[in-house]
Amino acid sequence: MRQTTFGFVFTVAISSVLGKTLTVLVVFNATKPGSKLRKYVGSRISTGLVILCSLGEFIICVTWLIFAPPFVELDTKTIPGTIIVQCNEGSIIAFYVAVSYIGVLAVFSFIVAFISRKLPDTFNEAQHITFSMLVFCSVWMSFIPTYLSTKGKYMVAVEIFAILASNGALLCFIFFPKCYIILLRPDRNTKRDIKVKVFQIHG
Repeated sequence: MRQTTFGFVFTVAISSVLGKTLTVLVVFNATKPGSKLRKYVGSRISTGLVILCSLGEFIICVTWLIFAPPFVELDTKTIPGTIIVQCNEGSIIAFYVAVSYIGVLAVFSFIVAFISRKLPDTFNEAQHITFSMLVFCSVWMSFIPTYLSTKGKYMVAVEIFAILASNGALLCFIFFPKCYIILLRPDRNTKRDIKVKVFQIHG
């Protein structure tokens, strides 16, 4: 279940970021007078998008487990005289389909965040999402050739490094600015400050 769990959990994470980015974009456009997007403001877009995107990966993973489930194999060739117990993906095609699905979501999320990057300061979370998705995509683009060129226990190490690095990018670049405002600049974490910025946008 290691590979399928990894694929599904990452899909939920990336689709959540995508939903957050679209929400930022919709909220900004909804502030314009006479905008019809106001009825879409809220958690409905994010929730629906996460469910829809996760359902696609869920179908891929279930199909993978039914027709070509991963299994335990003994590797006696990588290190002579040593038996390495490892997980065989069962179907390398299914593995790359699952990873490619995550990649498509990540690229789409990056494109949406990149489009939204020039929003005013009140909605500047898209800038942080853009940078985090840029690092995320870079990590996984370098992961594929590295993963293909390694064998045995080093494949697991490469995968763990990619997971930790990409997770770190998502957490740091999205949540560190929030923590900075909350902990070090509480004077900017007020409704009055936000209202002033909104007034400047429409002024």
